Amino acid sequence: MGKTGTIEKMPPVEQLRGRTLGRILIKMGILSRDKVHECLKIQGQRQGKVQIGQIFIELGLVDEAQLQMALAAQRGMQYVSLDGLDIPADVVEKVPAQMAKTYHIVPIEYSKGANELTVAIDNPENFRATDDLSTLMGFKVSARITDSDALEKALGKYYETQQDENINELIDEIQGDSFLAEFEGRNQSIDLDELKELSESNPVKKLLNLVLLQAIRDKASDIHFEPFENEYKMRYRIDGVLYEMVPPPKYIAAALSSRIKVMADLDIAERRLPQDGRISLTVQSNPIDLRVSVLPTMFGESVVLRVLDRSQASFNLAELGLTAEDRDLVRKLIHKPNGIIIVTGPTGCGKTTTLYSALNELNDIGTKIITTEDPVEYDVDGLVQVQMKPDIGLTFARCLRSILRQDPDVILVGEIRDLETAQISAQASLTGHVVFTTLHTNDAPSSIARLLDMGIEPFLITATLEGIVAQRLIRKICENCKTQFEPNEAQLMELQLTPDDVKGKKFHYGRGCSRCNGTGYKGRTGIFEIMVFNDEIRDLVMNQASTNVLRAAAQKVGMKLLRDNGLAVIYNGVTTIDEIVKETMMEDV
Repeated sequence: MGKTGTIEKMPPVEQLRGRTLGRILIKMGILSRDKVHECLKIQGQRQGKVQIGQIFIELGLVDEAQLQMALAAQRGMQYVSLDGLDIPADVVEKVPAQMAKTYHIVPIEYSKGANELTVAIDNPENFRATDDLSTLMGFKVSARITDSDALEKALGKYYETQQDENINELIDEIQGDSFLAEFEGRNQSIDLDELKELSESNPVKKLLNLVLLQAIRDKASDIHFEPFENEYKMRYRIDGVLYEMVPPPKYIAAALSSRIKVMADLDIAERRLPQDGRISLTVQSNPIDLRVSVLPTMFGESVVLRVLDRSQASFNLAELGLTAEDRDLVRKLIHKPNGIIIVTGPTGCGKTTTLYSALNELNDIGTKIITTEDPVEYDVDGLVQVQMKPDIGLTFARCLRSILRQDPDVILVGEIRDLETAQISAQASLTGHVVFTTLHTNDAPSSIARLLDMGIEPFLITATLEGIVAQRLIRKICENCKTQFEPNEAQLMELQLTPDDVKGKKFHYGRGCSRCNGTGYKGRTGIFEIMVFNDEIRDLVMNQASTNVLRAAAQKVGMKLLRDNGLAVIYNGVTTIDEIVKETMMEDV
């Protein structure tokens, strides 16, 4: 039976929603009961490993379009045939080419009064595309199902001639927009109605969406929108380094910050106080969280988006960059029955990833894990995660007290910031819990001095602390343009090495290529310094020995300094001399 006949016999979708696929196809007049039962028997013989719809297609009982129509009805969605449909140009323009291709959708109808856009999708599971389109473009979005071939043809017909817009073209479009140009020099004198109108400006939406999609594609960790006295900057941070994009006109600062606030459900009228929010997207089936921070400055609002790509986040100890020996050390530490394990290092050095990797290893049905974080960066199945809210008094210390009544085995304290949090963490450890936490110090031995400065008694440190992991993130040489070279004496001096020290060792750098945007680096890995507590170190802490003495004692029992681990990574051809010099320091012992 052809598609036209099927559509004519189609009962109302409300009668089909939630029914079995076989029942829907019977109601549509495509299959008989006998045929459906025959297919169910075949599915049973295959032990349910094949979906019933696939069996209908294999036996030639339905075609792809009829199956999609039935699947759509099952979810209460209408089917639309794109064959012969002529979509108006003003509707096509509602969704930029790059977005249509990324989300695999085609707009088919737009109602201006209701601001409702109807789109065709070829997969009923692609409901996130409609949510994201609503978030990114500000429309009410409803979806219709069509078949894959027709959608591909429509994408080709309506978008093939349109090249993906680039930032330069969009900035030209913005500069030619008379409505936006009216706001030049009016930073503080924009009323609420104008802010709302700015946030709905089509050129601004398109620019922001392009910046977001490009940042996610280039694996940027942060996107910065920064107003200055005479200019407005947009920058990405990729592999820890900021790169500037073509700057848009300064007068769209308020429009961009308002659009981001709308997407993050923040108050667009509040421009005097900092605000924090979150935007959730799904780009090419990958879940992406954007953490939004808005900060008022002298010249407007500075907005930073932290890109948390959950598909890229691999919480696995084996993938952090630890040597086999260090990985075993970390595993011994995290499997202890109780005690505090500290991960330390500057902001953005990968502490959260290391902690989540440790928790992931412990995350099983027999272990209760509770985390207190500010903010919760990644949503992980099996972990009970608590978001700190200091403005209402929900601090690490207050939360920790309640957590201890929740019968946990393992606790993650996002950061030890004060004496109270440190003392409760120590009490938790003494009562049989494993506590993971972070500090901001330069290396592992310095953490002891930091805890003592907070006012923690030395006996409490020695009774509870099991180990400290210091770390840095270093950029890896791009494999595509990796080149061997001989370092000169000045470069070796930076590492405090002589030519004799490096005889037989190989050094590499990246020349720069299209794959690494000319930087010579692609991706990052960690280097680590692991200080495991033993009786000697505990005695030294009790006697309040200096950081240098503690470092020497830890080295004596096998602790490798960050610089030493960095040298090993250089010799293995993973990174450059410059990276290790930049990220580590040599201690005078």
